[in-house]
Amino acid sequence: MTTDTNIPVTPAPVARPSKPDTPLPSGSCDSHAHVFDPAGRTPLVPTSEYAPAPASLVDYENLLGTLGFDRAVLVQPSVYGTDNRHMLECLEKKGPGDEDVFRGIVVVDDSVTDRELEAMHAVGVRGIRVNVVFGGGVDFDVLANLGERIAPLGWHVQCFVDLSRLPDFAKKAERLPVPVVVDHMGHFPVARHGDRLPAFQDLVAMVREGQAWVKLSGPNRISGHDHPPFDDVRSLVDALVTANPQQLVFGTDWPHVKLPTPVPDDGALINAFHQWISDIEIRHDILVRNPGKLYGFNHP
Repeated sequence: MTTDTNIPVTPAPVARPSKPDTPLPSGSCDSHAHVFDPAGRTPLVPTSEYAPAPASLVDYENLLGTLGFDRAVLVQPSVYGTDNRHMLECLEKKGPGDEDVFRGIVVVDDSVTDRELEAMHAVGVRGIRVNVVFGGGVDFDVLANLGERIAPLGWHVQCFVDLSRLPDFAKKAERLPVPVVVDHMGHFPVARHGDRLPAFQDLVAMVREGQAWVKLSGPNRISGHDHPPFDDVRSLVDALVTANPQQLVFGTDWPHVKLPTPVPDDGALINAFHQWISDIEIRHDILVRNPGKLYGFNHP
């Protein structure tokens, strides 16, 4: 299926995801997901590499209820570029306030004003995203002065990179004046490189020293297997947990856009996470305490 402009449409997420075999602890946070404008008011940028299947805020809230998450972080999808309007509308409903269950990560460039950044902060934005994988994102060049401008807000830079194609990532990240969060464990093909990839080892060292956060998300994007539990990704998880479990968060990556593998059942992804990490206290850190600290949720 394609759009009128021949951009491939991503498959829809699993309609009836399973419940995790082990219930999630109270306060658990899905730290990585996207929602799309169901009314189609937000145009896709010309460099979009996919068109999204329906995946609205209502759909996502239903998923959170099924899986047992109490909190969530919305990440601006690359197809909307720097037009963050839809995500900000979602945060206005669910961000800081009586419920305080959502936070957000935006995509901006140098044209954003300080007043706009402050308004984004008020509704729950806590970081900006650098994307050098998909068209529609912004790269490290935009951080020349943005890093200094977001530092007073307590924001971070979230990086969607393929570490196998960016061997100097650690040097780039260490120059930033704000914390760094890395998507999908570095988003590189595990079957080809394993956990000995030098750039991944640099990332592990940054995690060990508390200089970077990593999202334990998207194993299906980097595994050589099509289905959970993605055993070949286990070595990356083990290395990161051994280095510093206090610098890790978990995300579903719902609705799983532009995948090289079949769309996963999110309940099965959580089951895989539980298989990777048997220690209940470490699970609680990754699901509850760490995202509470990173994203500044008001309640425990």
